[in-house]
Amino acid sequence: MSTKIIISGGGTGGHIFPAIAIAGALRQACPDVEILFVGAEGRMEMEKVPAAGYPIVGLPVIGIERKLFSAKNLSAPVKLLTSLRRAAAIVRTFAPDVVVGVGGYASAPTLWAAQRRGIPTLIQEQNSYAGLTNKLLARRAKKVCVAYEGMERFFPQKKIVFTGNPVRQDLHHVASLRDEAVAYFGLKPDKKTILIVGGSLGARTLNESILRSLNYIKTADVQLLWQTGERYRQEIHSRFDGQACENIKVMSFISRMDYAYAAADVVVSRAGAGAIAELCVAQKPCILIPSPNVAEDHQTANATALLQKGAALLFPDGGATVEMLIPIATRLASDEEKLKELTRNIGALAIENAAERIARECLGILAGNKFASSEQ
Repeated sequence: MSTKIIISGGGTGGHIFPAIAIAGALRQACPDVEILFVGAEGRMEMEKVPAAGYPIVGLPVIGIERKLFSAKNLSAPVKLLTSLRRAAAIVRTFAPDVVVGVGGYASAPTLWAAQRRGIPTLIQEQNSYAGLTNKLLARRAKKVCVAYEGMERFFPQKKIVFTGNPVRQDLHHVASLRDEAVAYFGLKPDKKTILIVGGSLGARTLNESILRSLNYIKTADVQLLWQTGERYRQEIHSRFDGQACENIKVMSFISRMDYAYAAADVVVSRAGAGAIAELCVAQKPCILIPSPNVAEDHQTANATALLQKGAALLFPDGGATVEMLIPIATRLASDEEKLKELTRNIGALAIENAAERIARECLGILAGNKFASSEQ
């Protein structure tokens, strides 16, 4: 009888791509494993996971908006109850041996349903500041895989395993891809390249900083590779259209992030845990702009952890950043000594085999559970 594992979570690329990396590591370690993803309906995992070769089912669960009295928030409790019932049915029908939660909207109902049925669970906490849901679910989880030091503030010490955050496999050797990457995006090989990426969904502050700096960029000796995010595609198109600027390559979503990192001399990014893990593995000098729209301001905590090790620059999200971001990034791109320092320090934080470590913990739980059953 084959091993069955559910991997649950999603909502953004920061949850989805690490989850797919974990699935790949599980499949490599245990070729006959049967993996089912559980995600959130209408989110990008419903497209990306099948494209990676895995089945997925969706739950109607949604995130809570910061604006408390919104129509979306009013529907959240009903969708949560529906998701809890549906997650219970999925767990009962699929009958997994282990359930892995990687964060995101769908993670909580699925882990809760598994724990109620006595199925062992593993939590992957990506951030340096743990969210309330993971702190609650960790009480009954077998293991909590973390990527930052000091997580005993949030979880029982005996359950914590330091694994790092998984990244896409194709990001491990980007240094050798620069020529291919420059040609792929149609960039000029003799110009410094600044990659602006606000996560898979985009970031208004980063987009606004470029739109307000167009005249500066036109005369600067740099080129920009700009991922706007799909949600801002129409707005950016209407505001940017007709303003000729050959120094900027605009894309709503970059599917070849290995090429994007390979081409970049400087990366300007949000400070999600997945993005930071990728920057460490790719060894890219970066300016981090933490999103203010996340629980417990955890992106600031993520970015601060790098700042304290001299591995990144950090600027708060706000008006001053909008006005100064592109000039600052341009100056950094021409400061060779600072680029070398940041590259060295961020590269020292990379964890190359995080997905394999998490897969090993998952299979260890499974082996321990089977041994315990045989002893009874």
